[in-house]
Amino acid sequence: MNESADFRSKEIVLEHGRGRMPALGFGTLIADAATTVSATRDALKAGYRHFDCAERYRNEREVGEALRVELAAEGIAREDIFVTTKLWNSNHRPERVGPAFHASLERFGLDYLDLYLIHTPFAFQPGDEQDPRDENGQVIYDEGVTLLETWQAMESLVDNGKCGAIGLSDIGLKELQPLYESARIKPAVVQVEAHPYLPETELLEFCKENGIAFLAFAPLGHGIRPGPLEDPVILRIAAQLGRTPAQVLLAWAIQRGGALLTTPKTAARSRENFDISALPAEAFDEINRIETRQRYNEVVKTGSPGFIPRRTQ
Repeated sequence: MNESADFRSKEIVLEHGRGRMPALGFGTLIADAATTVSATRDALKAGYRHFDCAERYRNEREVGEALRVELAAEGIAREDIFVTTKLWNSNHRPERVGPAFHASLERFGLDYLDLYLIHTPFAFQPGDEQDPRDENGQVIYDEGVTLLETWQAMESLVDNGKCGAIGLSDIGLKELQPLYESARIKPAVVQVEAHPYLPETELLEFCKENGIAFLAFAPLGHGIRPGPLEDPVILRIAAQLGRTPAQVLLAWAIQRGGALLTTPKTAARSRENFDISALPAEAFDEINRIETRQRYNEVVKTGSPGFIPRRTQ
């Protein structure tokens, strides 16, 4: 390899945005407030400098608190960390995008964000209710706004200087391509579920060809078992290399040219998930040949977030 085999300090230059995104990211989808604070602080101590958040997670204040305390304790500058959050589906109307962004900034206690993502390409009924439902319990979608209109409002955030880059999450290639072609400011990052059971190779190649950083969430298959963590190929490679199955999966994700997010909730797990280095070429190729295919989050098809159990047939 021409670049360092140690992935702990690897960064990805944002071709369509400002700055560099650390390849190893910490995701903050944590339900408990106290755990959010402790896990975020532990991640920073372990070496993480990339923190992925969302309005939807309802814990931006806790993440902001943890970062302020730990940055001061460790003598780390704000400019040395990369903070992302996401626009939720009920704020897709252009007039709601700016207020939603600034509300997130206020909750974090930050002056700017490094990256702002459209959380999903699905617009919900606008309002303060994050999960609007009709009398039959069905999600109420907003047919009065297009993804491009939302994106154009996102572009204004970059123009105003408070946002270093913009991108999309939970989007498929068919939806991404027309937006990319129409966008004045191209997406800097696309965040999607990706792991050996869902390699998203075509989307990855499109991103590489067009200067978009490919950011994988659930690179461990969201920990669902059976899943990639228990795949015989992964277990064999881990045993051969003296690494954990998680370290093997995370190395593969970085080695193929992307970045990733994990959500370790303990200090020990943070250190494990951050201690990532390149795999031998033969091991990397063997993982690429895994044929099992499984998506764990159907939001890209249904608009309804949530990980699903592995199908047995």
